[in-house]
Amino acid sequence: MLRCHKTVTKLSLSCHFTFIFLLKLFDNTQELKQNMKISKLTLAIATILGAGAASSAFAMELYVDTKTKQIYAEPGPRRQLMGNFERVGDSPVKTVDNSEKADKAEIKAIREDLELKQNEIKALEEHVVATREEKAKNDEKWFNKINMRGYTQLRYNQPLSGDRVSGNPELKSVGDSGIKNNSGFSFRRVRLVFSGDINEYVSLYLQPDFASNVSDSQQHFAQLRDAYADLAFDKKHEYRIRAGQSKVPFGWENLQSSQNRLALDRNDALNSAVPSERDLGLFAYWTPDHVQKLWKDLAKKGLKTSGDYGIAGIGVYNGQGVNRAETNDDLYMVAHTSYPVELNFLGYPFSGQVLEVGADAITGQFDTTVGSSAVFGRTNNVQVNPISTGSTREDRVGVHAILFPQPFGLQGEWNWGKGATLNADANGGKGAIERQDLRGGYVQASYKIDKIFRPDGVLIPYAKWQTYRGAWKGATNAPRVAVDEIEVGLEYQMMKALELTLAYSTMDRTNTSTGSNYLGQASGDLGRVQLQWNY
Repeated sequence: MLRCHKTVTKLSLSCHFTFIFLLKLFDNTQELKQNMKISKLTLAIATILGAGAASSAFAMELYVDTKTKQIYAEPGPRRQLMGNFERVGDSPVKTVDNSEKADKAEIKAIREDLELKQNEIKALEEHVVATREEKAKNDEKWFNKINMRGYTQLRYNQPLSGDRVSGNPELKSVGDSGIKNNSGFSFRRVRLVFSGDINEYVSLYLQPDFASNVSDSQQHFAQLRDAYADLAFDKKHEYRIRAGQSKVPFGWENLQSSQNRLALDRNDALNSAVPSERDLGLFAYWTPDHVQKLWKDLAKKGLKTSGDYGIAGIGVYNGQGVNRAETNDDLYMVAHTSYPVELNFLGYPFSGQVLEVGADAITGQFDTTVGSSAVFGRTNNVQVNPISTGSTREDRVGVHAILFPQPFGLQGEWNWGKGATLNADANGGKGAIERQDLRGGYVQASYKIDKIFRPDGVLIPYAKWQTYRGAWKGATNAPRVAVDEIEVGLEYQMMKALELTLAYSTMDRTNTSTGSNYLGQASGDLGRVQLQWNY
C-alpha cells in the first residue's frame, strides 16, 4: 500500500482513498474517465493503492501531466509534483484500526468544533433578538417619536412713498408690524414645532413663536401659537378630533402655514374673521384615505397645500382670539368643507391638474375690547370712547377655489357677513359698537418654474389683489377698515432650507392703531424682502 508522506501531505482516511483524492484535486472523475489515458504505471499504482500493504515502506514521488492528466513516477515536461508517497507493510488490520481510530478522533474533534460554533451562533442570535426587543421598547416610548422642525423669517420693508409725509396718517398693516415709519429689518416669525405620534391613535403638536412684540421697545417675546392633540378613531386617521389651541378652519389661506404661503401676508378679508388664525376649542375632521394620499402627493411635488383639515369639519371654540380668555357664555361654531378634484377627465391642458374647492361658515357672540382714542382728522378733539354693550353676534360665510400651479396656478377666496363694528360718528363722536355688514376677498395668480440652477431650485412669480370693507375685530373698538392692495412678487426657493422673496406692494389702508393716526386712511408703495430658512 502507498501512503502519503507525513511531511508533505496528510489524507483523512486510509491510503485506499488517496487515489480518489488525487482525482478530485485535479479534475472530476467523469472528465478523468473520458480524457485520461491510463498508463501501465498508473494502473500499477492504482492496483497497489487498492491491493493492500507491504511490510517494508518506501517513498515514491509521483507527477501528473498538466495536459494529459497522466501520472508518472519521474519528472518531465509539463509534469507537476503531486507529493511523496510511502509504501507500508502488510499489516492491514492494524493499519485500518489505527486509521479508524484517527478518523474517529478527527470526527469527534470536528463535532466538538461544530457544536462550539453552533453555541456561538445561538448566542449571537439571542443577542440580536435582545437588541431588537430593547430597541422596540425604546421606540414605543412617546418621547422617542417626537420630531422637531421650524423656520425663521427675516424681513426688510422699505416705503417708497407714503412714509414721513407731514399731515398724512402713518401707513401701517395689521399683517406686518414692520410696515411703519422708520422701518428696517425685523423678525416676522421665529417658530419651533414639536410634533409626533404618541401611539397609533394619539398625536401631539406644539408650536411657540419667539418673534411676538409687545411694543417697539419690547420685542421678541415667546408666545404659544399651537398646542393640541389629535385623537384618531382609526389607524388611517380618517376620523379624528383635534383638542386644544389650533387653527380655526375658516378660510383656505388662513389654514395654510406661513412657512408655505406664497404672498408675504394673509389677506385681510378672511383673516379678520379669526385674527392670528387660532383659538381654543374642539374640532372634528374627516379625511378619506385617498384624499390624504392626494394632498401628500401634492406636497411631495413642492405645491403649497393648506394642510389636512379634512374634506369636512365642524368645531366649537371660544371666539375671543388667540391667547385670550373667554368673556361670555357663548361658544363660536364653525363648519368647513374642502375637496380636491383631479382634472384628468378634462384632458389636455388639464391633465395632472388639481382643483380644490370648498366653503366655510362661522357664527358666535363676540365681546369687543373698547377704549378711548383720538381720531385722525378731527378738529373738535372729541375722542371715541364707546360704551361696551356686551356681546355682538358675528356670522360669516366664505368660499374658496385653488388651482395648484402645475405650472400655472390660480387662487381666490371671498367672504360675506355681519359683525361687531365701530361707528365712530355715533353718540356725538364718542362712537358705538354696532352690527354692520362686511365683505371682501382676494385673487392670486402664480407660475411655478422648476430646476432653477439646482435640481431642487424653484422660482415662482406671483401677483395678488385683495380688498376688504368691514371690521377688524382684533383691534381696539373693532374699527371699520377699507383695504385695497396689489402685491407683485417673486419667490426663489434656492434649496429646501433657504427661500428668498422679493415683492412690491401698493396699498391703501385704514390705520387701526389707537393714537393720533387712528382711523386715518393711508396709502403708499413698499419694496419688501424676506429671507426664510427652514430647519
